[in-house]
Amino acid sequence: MAYLLDANVFIQAKNLHYGFDFCPAFWEWLIVGNRDGKVFSIEKVGDEIAAGDDELSTWAAQRGAGFFLRPDAAVLPRLGAVSAWASSQNYEQAAVSTFLQLADYYLVGQALAGAHTVVTHEVASTSTRKIKIPDACIGLGVKHMTPYAMLRAEGARFVLGQQG
Repeated sequence: MAYLLDANVFIQAKNLHYGFDFCPAFWEWLIVGNRDGKVFSIEKVGDEIAAGDDELSTWAAQRGAGFFLRPDAAVLPRLGAVSAWASSQNYEQAAVSTFLQLADYYLVGQALAGAHTVVTHEVASTSTRKIKIPDACIGLGVKHMTPYAMLRAEGARFVLGQQG
């Protein structure tokens, strides 16, 4: 099982809790996790990050396709399942149309295809105006969690100084 990270994990980490300037260990942890086959995202998330033209987009560009996975033959049928699920719920048509154009749709499809866990800051909602990633995950039986739950589950530790 691997983790697939939503764009908001990277963006909020950069802007809030794990800025490149004061918590480089978080970013190194992601790189090591990717190298170990545990931490990934998807190409569409990489595209969203690249549009930022900032320190995060530079970091993401250095990761490449080994970090930001491209959809493969196994993903395409799962995208159909995600689309069918979204269309069969009580969401407004605009919400469904928007969802099917966003990276969220591909993120859930990739997770479904690979039995991966989606990592996002989004929370489930009863709104019919926007499809949230956790709602799609719940509806399709895909595991999801917050970045903090992922870090705890993996035993991540960002420790200053020498370890004794």
